[in-house]
Amino acid sequence: MDGCANYKVLNETDRAQGNALSPHLRSDIDLTTGWYRFQGAAGDRMPDKCVVRWRCGTKLPGWLNGTHPTVDAGVVTRKVCYAGNWKRSCCGWSNNIKVKNCSGYYVYELKNPPNNNSRYCGNAGAGKLH
Repeated sequence: MDGCANYKVLNETDRAQGNALSPHLRSDIDLTTGWYRFQGAAGDRMPDKCVVRWRCGTKLPGWLNGTHPTVDAGVVTRKVCYAGNWKRSCCGWSNNIKVKNCSGYYVYELKNPPNNNSRYCGNAGAGKLH
């Protein structure tokens, strides 16, 4: 299946990495495996720098530990890291996903994260972290 043509949208406001509001109870543990695109209030892609605990409406936010691919790279495998249970840990848990550049936006083949306190983040609101 072509992820650029067949994807679900993740656009929830509380999924944004700049969201530090409680409750932090959201999880993607029941997420259906498939292709997803970040849009709207969530941002336009997954962040590719550490997202600290208690963001994105969850305890352990997920972020892309690697670069986003070029169009020519096709579908690539990347590691998603989730903040750890201890201070300053950016990658307490991880899993691999697939990412594709669709000439102007990215899609991600997501699956259940490794922990029920985890959620994939969008890149919106990054400026609010500093």
